[in-house]
Amino acid sequence: MSEFDTGSGIVSSARTSGDTLFASVSGEVDLNNSPELRGTMLDLVARNRPHKLVLDLAGVPYMDSSAIAVLVELLRRLGKGGQVILTNLQPRVRGLLEIARLDSIFVLAKNEQEATDKG
Repeated sequence: MSEFDTGSGIVSSARTSGDTLFASVSGEVDLNNSPELRGTMLDLVARNRPHKLVLDLAGVPYMDSSAIAVLVELLRRLGKGGQVILTNLQPRVRGLLEIARLDSIFVLAKNEQEATDKG
């Protein structure tokens, strides 16, 4: 397992284990800071080439469509068969993903343990 200093306020921590990249996101994600999320996460994905990305969103009370666009781009960057698993979703964020039917392209898990079991 390797841990990384993300140098980012929005991505508070990141680590790898096998072919999985784990990252924790903190704060509201909107048009103002989604470019920081995008840049940090794309850099981590490019450097580590994970097959699975587990994002802990416990610290994210709100996200808008720009944040969802970042998640979709990350899924594409993982390539064929890659998975983006979103954990510890707050009700408002879970509701947004379910209303937009994005729970059909992202895996929604209660916590990290469930995320690793689903892989």
